[in-house]
Amino acid sequence: MTLKLEKYNLSGKKALITGAAGLLGMQHAIALIEAGAKVIITDVNQSALVKSKELLVGHCFDEFQVEIIPLDVTNQGSVQSVARQILNSGERLDILINNAAIDPKVKNADGLSEASRLEHFSLEQWNQEIAVGLTGALLCSQIFGAAMANDGKGGVILNIASDLSVLSPDQRLYRKDGFPDDLQPVKPVTYSVIKAGLIGLTRYLATYWADRSVRCNALSPGGVFNGQSSEFVDRLTGLIPMGRMANQDEYKSAIQFLCSDASAYMNGQNIVMDGGRSVW
Repeated sequence: MTLKLEKYNLSGKKALITGAAGLLGMQHAIALIEAGAKVIITDVNQSALVKSKELLVGHCFDEFQVEIIPLDVTNQGSVQSVARQILNSGERLDILINNAAIDPKVKNADGLSEASRLEHFSLEQWNQEIAVGLTGALLCSQIFGAAMANDGKGGVILNIASDLSVLSPDQRLYRKDGFPDDLQPVKPVTYSVIKAGLIGLTRYLATYWADRSVRCNALSPGGVFNGQSSEFVDRLTGLIPMGRMANQDEYKSAIQFLCSDASAYMNGQNIVMDGGRSVW
């Protein structure tokens, strides 16, 4: 690595990513490994973790750079157990990426989608999605962040939010012809609340352990193309000045920046990468 890029070097650092078996979780892992870090990928789905590690090793990474640990971010005991496992290994965690979330897919207006509308949104679904996306980030930050602060070496917490942390969902994106308004599919309320909540958590954490060299920022990605319908893509890209959705790998450099010393003086910020959508 050239001297000019040395601050991006994560060699000797260890990172943990929650919800790492998902679409962007894998990209976050690739970004950190490419910068030299060892990565613990965690997810509640153990079989998906095994497959994810196989994919990463197949990506020409050394097997020793990737560790898999099942983790239920909604369970305090599970998070504590993983923290003890890291401590007992004789290593420490330098980077935490709070990525775990339930991304409720907007369904076709077939009668089932009525349940996603605010008037009918169930408390059970609210509690489940808040538990994963927001409470899980709190528990991981509380336990892993405290360990970073208490040993005096500091670290980085990065919360993965969304452009919907600063925008309300445009429900026109999800409309289906031929269905009445009260059956139109919508992006559920939980998604916006969780992503906005992560920004509040980011600001709180940024000041809480700043004196012990633990800093916290958020990354708010825009929509990522992943085989969505042409109708949806056309509607969304019409709202984006760059005229397209993000590619899956376009957030990697931001992850490397935010998790490395290249951003050493950045703390408490929400970096919105949305192709300019939030500017219009």
